[in-house]
Amino acid sequence: MGMLGVIAAQAQTTMGLDSIFSVISRNHPALRSSDAEARSLDEAAKGARNWEAPTVSTGFWMTPYDPSLWKRQANGASGMGQYMVSAEQLFPNRRSQEAEEKYLGGLSAVERTRKGATVNELYAAAGRAYFQWLIAGRRESVLDDDGKLLDFMIRDAELKYKNNLGKIGAYYKAKAALGNLENRRIALDNVIEQQRIALNTLMNRDKAAAFDIDTTYEVMDVAGVGADSAGLLNARSDIRAVSESIEVTGLEEHAERAKLKPEFGVRYDHMFGFGGTPIQYSLMATVRLPMAWSSRASKANVESLKWKALSLEAERDAMVNEAAGAAYGLKRAILAKQRQVRVLAEQVLPALRRNFQTTELAYEQNTEELFALYDAWETLDNSQMEYWDAVEGLLMMQVELKRVLEIK
Repeated sequence: MGMLGVIAAQAQTTMGLDSIFSVISRNHPALRSSDAEARSLDEAAKGARNWEAPTVSTGFWMTPYDPSLWKRQANGASGMGQYMVSAEQLFPNRRSQEAEEKYLGGLSAVERTRKGATVNELYAAAGRAYFQWLIAGRRESVLDDDGKLLDFMIRDAELKYKNNLGKIGAYYKAKAALGNLENRRIALDNVIEQQRIALNTLMNRDKAAAFDIDTTYEVMDVAGVGADSAGLLNARSDIRAVSESIEVTGLEEHAERAKLKPEFGVRYDHMFGFGGTPIQYSLMATVRLPMAWSSRASKANVESLKWKALSLEAERDAMVNEAAGAAYGLKRAILAKQRQVRVLAEQVLPALRRNFQTTELAYEQNTEELFALYDAWETLDNSQMEYWDAVEGLLMMQVELKRVLEIK
C-alpha cells in the first residue's frame, strides 16, 4: 500500500448505528420537507383571525336623469340628487376564528407527528443496511480462515503426493473450493458496497464516501418488550398521527359549524346633496344570515366530517391490530431464533471445530485421508455460514420489531 493509501485508510471514519441515525435526522431531505410543511401550517394559522376587507363604494344616489333638476329650483326648492360615499365592514365571528385557528394548528401538530413516523422508517432502513454490511464482514472473516486452511491442504497434499504418501483426488476439490472462495468474496464485497451506498444515501451525502462501521452488535432482550394496544397508541408516530387527525377532524367540523352562525357588520353612507340639499348620512347595522339555500355546503361538510372521523377511527384500530399482531409474532420468532443461534454457537460449532482439529491431526500423522479432512472442513464451513445466516435473520427481526414498536 502506497503512502496515499495509508493516509486514506487512517482518515477513514468508523461509524456506529447511533451516529448514522444522528446524521440521518439532521440531513435527510424528507425530514427537512416535513419541518417546512409544519412551519407552513404554523404560518397559515396566524392568519386565522383575519378580518374581511371593508367594502367601499361611491356614486350618485337617487339622482334624476335630468341634470336641470340637480340645481336649486326657481321657486326656491332644493335640487334633487346626491353623491354618496359608502363603507361597510363585517365583524368576524370570534368563535369561528378560534375554531379555524385550532384546526390549522392541529394540522401542524399532525405533520410533526408524521415526521416521527418518517424517522422511524428511515432508521429501520439504515438498520437493515447496517447489519447486512456487518454480517457480510463476518462472513468474509470466515472466508479468510477458509483460505488459509485450504491453502494448507493443497500444499500438504502436493508434498505428500510427491513423496507417494497420499492420494491426489481430494486435492482438486480443495483447489476448486479455494477458487470458489474468491467468487464468494466478490459477492460479499458487493453486498458491503451496496449497503455503504444505501447508508450514504440515507445520510444524504456523497454516495461514494468511504467509511467503516462498528462491527459489534447486541442481541435484544425482547422478554420485557410490551406489544399491547395501549402502548402502541402512544409509541407509534403514525398511529398517534391518525389519533391527532381524528381530533383535527373534530376541530374542522367545529369550524364548519361556526360558519352557520350569523355575522354582524356596520354600514355607513355619507351623501353630498345637490342644489342646496343638506348633507346627509345613514348608519345601519347589518347581519349576514345563513339561510337554508346558502348553508347547504357547510351542513354537507359537517356530515362528511363525521363519517371521516369514523373512517379514521377504523383505520387506527386496523393499524393497532396489525402492529400488535406483527410485534407478537416477531417476539416469538426472535426468541426461537435466539435459541437457534445459541445451539449453533454453544453446541454445533464447538463440536465441529473439535472434529476438524482431530481430523487435521490425524491427517498430519498420515492416519487419515485428505477426503476426510476436506469433508470435516466443508461441514464446519457450512455450519459457520449457517450460524451467520441465523445471526443476520435475528438482527433483521430485531430491526423490524423496533420499527413496528417504534423503539429508538
